[in-house]
Amino acid sequence: MTIRSDPTMPEVSPSSKPYRHGASPVPTREGSAVGGASTPRLEALLRANHAVVEQLELPVVLERIVEAAVELVGADYGALGVIDAHGGIDQFIHVGMNPDDVAKIGRFPEGHGLLGALIDDPRPIRLHRVSDDPRSSGVPTGHPPMGGFLGVPIRVRDQVYGNLYLSNTRDGGFTDEDDRLITALAATAGVAIENARLFAETQRRQAWSAASAEITSTLLSGAQNDSIVLLIERVLELSTADLVCLLVPSGQPGKLIVEVAAGPGGADLQGVFVLLSDSIAIRVIEGRQPELLADSGITLPNGVRLGPALAVPLIAAGRAEGVLIVARAEPGMRFTTADLEMAADFAGQASLAIQLAKARSDRQRLLLLEERGRIARDLHDHVIQQIFGTGLDLHSIAGSLSDVPAAARIHEAVARLDSSISQIRTVIFALSEPTGQAVEGVRHTIIDLANELAPSLASIPQVSFSGPVDLLITGDLARDVIAVIRESLTNAAKHASARQISVSVGAADGCVVLDVIDDGKGIDAAARRSGLANMTHRAEIRGGTLELNPDQHVGQPIRGTHVRWSVPYSLTEN
Repeated sequence: MTIRSDPTMPEVSPSSKPYRHGASPVPTREGSAVGGASTPRLEALLRANHAVVEQLELPVVLERIVEAAVELVGADYGALGVIDAHGGIDQFIHVGMNPDDVAKIGRFPEGHGLLGALIDDPRPIRLHRVSDDPRSSGVPTGHPPMGGFLGVPIRVRDQVYGNLYLSNTRDGGFTDEDDRLITALAATAGVAIENARLFAETQRRQAWSAASAEITSTLLSGAQNDSIVLLIERVLELSTADLVCLLVPSGQPGKLIVEVAAGPGGADLQGVFVLLSDSIAIRVIEGRQPELLADSGITLPNGVRLGPALAVPLIAAGRAEGVLIVARAEPGMRFTTADLEMAADFAGQASLAIQLAKARSDRQRLLLLEERGRIARDLHDHVIQQIFGTGLDLHSIAGSLSDVPAAARIHEAVARLDSSISQIRTVIFALSEPTGQAVEGVRHTIIDLANELAPSLASIPQVSFSGPVDLLITGDLARDVIAVIRESLTNAAKHASARQISVSVGAADGCVVLDVIDDGKGIDAAARRSGLANMTHRAEIRGGTLELNPDQHVGQPIRGTHVRWSVPYSLTEN
């Protein structure tokens, strides 16, 4: 089976054996000096070695190696293929081809054919004419014609780092001398590559340390959101990735949410829900181990397809709390173990940031509950007692007055004070109840309902309770009470144009009494036919009654609306 040819080199079938050093019928050049190479060529080798070792930036070093090799043997084309951990070609640096030809050929080779043979058996390969070799499959469309071929491995610390590929010598074919010169250059190139890698690793670790210190400082400052964003940005910068995102639990079963994302198209990902079963995160979370992926299979909303990726779990208190995903757009370079180490370090800091945020949130919640408790105690121990004492004084004064109208006004004031005490007790109850309970009483449900419907009303309804309503109003009875209150408030919002509304719920003497009073223009006929009929039915099936304006006397003008819903309660009802 023929594999797609290299952009700058021909590919041949891997099934045949290559000609090895010394076995090719290639003519040798005359005038050899000591070591089999002429003095001018040895000087050229020295110049090539110097050109290779004088640089420390790895991309520059790799390009210099290819340029020096091409110049040393007088080749038309040269390339260096860096081998990845899986035996393929991770990088392909080429010299001699113009950009138009490269664009026509397409992506760089993957390490099949003749190039794959050199990867499988890292010994020099020398061919007089590539087309004469039985394994040759020609060259890809747009590739210039090629003649001779010379391939030499480059070793770094006894490990094959990559291979040098040369083609088309200007003197007709590669010789033994060319073979030895390129082999010698490859040895120097291995040292130069190792130095460049060590230099790059040192720079990388310095950048890690600086970024880690910066993130630690932000964490200690208490700005949790800033620290997470800064962390993601630094990972994006240091890993030369195209996308970095942090996935955390969404609160919905089987789903994660993208909390922060950086890189082109990252803004479109923030807040997106990800199914855990369909993502690479599930293996990382379940195994609690980082993963290097050759192909992430991720396609961004902008259509960009991501290739190589790494995923690191965020471990907090022995549990995986999320996943840090770092990816490059295809066909990008694969991530290395050094990249994985860096991402794991930053994932640890992200876990710390999340834990600190939870701890701060818990502390703030505790402080809030303590403050609410203090306010509730002050209201109960001081405010209510003072109002109650004032009411007793006024009641005593009213009893000693001979002026009946004045006494009536005082009694009305005392009634208002009693109503205020009831409302304050409701507030105390709401303040004293811990938040987040699994089951809420009817008090909380009614208060939440009043707040829910408040935007459609002129003001928030005043809610008051009397008696052990949470103990007695439960189950289906509680659902009926909530339904009646919702219907009454909805009618007031739609038809009454009321400025003030009060809701009173009491449980005493075997009955639950619900009063909803507003100061609007009353209920129209449509509300009477629909809403009141439903509330009446709910009362009658419980042996109760619904009264409309029960305090109004015949002949008096209608002032607002008063709905009273009264039903008996059972101590055995759940």
